[in-house]
Formats: sequence, structure tokens, C-alpha cells
Amino acid sequence: MKVIKRDGRAVEYNSEKINIAIEKANMEVCKEERATKNEIAKIINYIESMDKKRILVEDIQDIIEQKLMEFGKYDLAKKYIVYRYTRALVRKQNTTDESILGLIKNINNISIDSKEKSVIASVQRDFIASEVSKDLTRRILLPEKITKADDEGVLHFHAMEYFLQPIINSSFVNIEDMLDNGTIINNKEIVPPQNFLTACIVLAQIIASVATSQYGEQYINIRHLGKYLRKSCKTLEVELKNLEDSGANKEAIDAIITSRLKSEISDGIQAINLQINSLINVPKNKYVVGFILDNNETDEYYKENKLIIEELLKQKIENCEIIETSSNKKKYQCAGYFNYGIVSINLPQIALSIVENEKEFWEKLNERSELCYEALMCRHYALLGTVSDVSPIHWQSGAIARLHPGERIDKLLKDGYSSLSLGYVGLDEMAELLVVKLSLDDKAKDDFKNRTEKFLEDKVKSWKKLTGLEFIAEEVVGTEANYKFYEIDKNKYGKVLNECNGKISY
Repeated sequence: MKVIKRDGRAVEYNSEKINIAIEKANMEVCKEERATKNEIAKIINYIESMDKKRILVEDIQDIIEQKLMEFGKYDLAKKYIVYRYTRALVRKQNTTDESILGLIKNINNISIDSKEKSVIASVQRDFIASEVSKDLTRRILLPEKITKADDEGVLHFHAMEYFLQPIINSSFVNIEDMLDNGTIINNKEIVPPQNFLTACIVLAQIIASVATSQYGEQYINIRHLGKYLRKSCKTLEVELKNLEDSGANKEAIDAIITSRLKSEISDGIQAINLQINSLINVPKNKYVVGFILDNNETDEYYKENKLIIEELLKQKIENCEIIETSSNKKKYQCAGYFNYGIVSINLPQIALSIVENEKEFWEKLNERSELCYEALMCRHYALLGTVSDVSPIHWQSGAIARLHPGERIDKLLKDGYSSLSLGYVGLDEMAELLVVKLSLDDKAKDDFKNRTEKFLEDKVKSWKKLTGLEFIAEEVVGTEANYKFYEIDKNKYGKVLNECNGKISY
């Protein structure tokens, strides 16, 4: 039988440890209250009779307490409970004081994904809030086994710094609805725009408002701006009709219209980009807006959208900025769709930790993916019951939905409106490690990768069937999880990693 320690390690069951622990507790009470050797043996026999392959150390302690009380050893059980509680408080003591004070004094070790220093007040504000949220989440809000799994690199609970708040990860903003039907921003009604420049200014305000109430990317489909460029064109044609009536050259008038439209497109896109740039307070959250460029020749506003996309790309390239498109790994979903949590599994660590055969790999993958499921359900239950007033721009004013004030968002957490993500890190690296561990050839290696992906896809399908929630499996690349997993595994399994001739770096 394997005993799962609090740090996630699996050790061999040892009955003598139970005997020693109870005997130590015996020394804290009077002789009449002590457990006899026969009673200790009964406790040990009961645990062993359960015939479990794996058991949590907390479960063993629960059984000891229960059996001591059954034997009438109430004082002894009380001493044991108090001891466990005291140890739990020590383990869960506040860990943020030092990091926050260090941050304020600029002697912290908090990583920032740029050369910017954390002395700027706005940056400090965000990091302090982040550290407090992470501490409360780790000590109080998440089950201990999930926190330990996160510490050990078994899984990565993404965006723990935002778990304290009932907010979502990423969203596909329903720009069409918000522009066509109007919206409300900061309690001010925004009417549908009548030209392209105004539409861009409204879009910029929407982007800023959405960004303040979620922690991940927002995706904007540019094709919804085309109709407003046509409105601008029609307005210009009406304005310049007098010139045409007075005999002015039509080619000259068309040239004026083209010139003024180009200027309006440039100004409009610049207004959007300026708003995006203003969102950059914390360096690691620099690119928070993704543009979806899915223009199609069958679209009614194809020509207008083509001009808009060209200007958008031009300005992005000139400023050496990254642009997200519909060709990225994250699939484009319907407008109003959102994701509200991701937990990633460390595939290379499973390969590193197996010692015997392929069967052991699949058992561990199943066990750890189920732990990820538990973590994802923590995300779900944290958001369940949230009322629309928490973020009016998302839930009431059209970015995602148009719920009533005070209405709960629960119906949007199912039936395909939203999703939870099982991320997986290091698929290729896992396969390379298995080449060493299980002596796989190239064909077997590729087959293992395919079977692993199918296993994870089948997993999320089973969770969907079980809960009615939408789960997706997606590969995670270039995130904090990748770096964390590699550093943890390098420290623990460095020798095995070195045997792979430098191929491993997830």
C-alpha cells in the first residue's frame, strides 16, 4: 500500500509509524486514557484490512481519531486532534508578508516578464493584490491536495492570483451586438455609432471596460466594423453630392472620398491601439487583446473590412507588436463565448516518474487528469452563483450577455456558452523521455503521443457527459506553467533529463 504524503509524494505504508505516533500521544495523557497495545493493533489491522493500493495520510489520521473515540479514549483523541490542527496552522501560515514587504522595498524575487522594475506604484498595486489573492487561495480556498500538486509540478492552477474574485479568463466579445444595439459603459448609455471613427472609439471603450473585469485575453472580430466604414462612405457621398451637381469631375470626387476614408480608417485604428496600449500596467499582461481576421469574399462588407485589416496590420507591423489571428491555436468561438479557467497537467513528469512499464504511465495519467478535473471544478463552483452586477459590461451590457440586474450567470456556465480547459504541457518532451524509459522506436513514440492526446480528449468528453459543462483539452506552450514544470523536474529528475541529450526543455 502506498501512502500519499501532503507534498504529493507516494511512500510505502509502514505500520510502525502509526504505532509510534499513538504512543507519543499516549505520553500526553494519564495512564487510564492511554491506548493499549491491543487497541493500537486493532487500529492498524483495520487500516490494513481496507486493502487499498493508495491512501492519503490525512485519511489514516482520520481513522485513528475515529477509532480512539470508539475505544472511549476521548482525551487521547482530543490531544491528537489538537496536535493535527496545530500542525495544519503551521503549514498554512501566511506566506505573503515577506514577499509583499520585499516588493515595496524593491528587494523581491517576483518575476516580471520584461525589464521594467517593480518600483512603479501601479505595478506594485497589482502585484500586491496578486500576492494576497494567491496566499488566500492556497491557504484557504483550494483543497490542500490541489495546492500540493501545484507545488510539486503535477499540475498548474493557472491565474491563482485571480481566483479570489468571481471573474472569467478569456472572452469572445459580442462586438456586433454592442455596436448595433448600443451598450452601457460606466453607467453611461452608448448609442449605436453612425460612422467608422465613432465605432472605433466606442470599441476602444468596450475593450478597456472588458479588460478591467477579466484576467485573460479578449478576442475582437474586426469584420463587425465594415458596416460602419460604409456608413462613413455614404455620409461623404451625400456631403460631396453638391460638388457633383455643380459639374465637378467624378474621378476627383472619388479621390477625395478615398483620401478622407483612408484618413478616418487610420485615425480609428489608432484610437483602438492607443486604448490597448493604455491597458499595459503589468508587463506580463501586455498583449491582452486578440484580433480575429476572418474576412470572407462572400461577406457583404468584404471590401470595407479588407481596408480595415490592411490598416490594422500596417500599424501593428510599424510598432513591432504581436497580433492574434484566427489561425492561432485557440479556436474561434461564437461571439459571447467565454472560458473561465484552465488547469494544466505536466506530461513529462509522468514519464519521468514511471519506473516499470507503460501500464504505470496510463494509471498515473488517469489519476493526475482526474486531479485536474477536481481543480477545474473548483473554478466552476467559485463562479457559480455570481450575479450579473459583478461585471455589468460582461453580463448586462452585451459583451457576453444581456442579463437583468441581480440575475445569476449560472445558465451561461453550461450548454456551450463557456468552457473550462484541461491544458497539457510537454507532449513532445514526454515522448522523448519515454524513448529512454520504455525503449520506444520512432513509430511507437508517435503512437504514444497520439494515444495520449486521444486519452485527454476522451477525458474531457467524459467530464462533459458527467456534468453538462463544456471542457476542452488544449496544448499549452510558452506559459508560466511550462517554465515552472521544467524547473521543478530539472531539480528532481536532472539525471534522466540529461540522458535525453539536451532535447528536453518544456
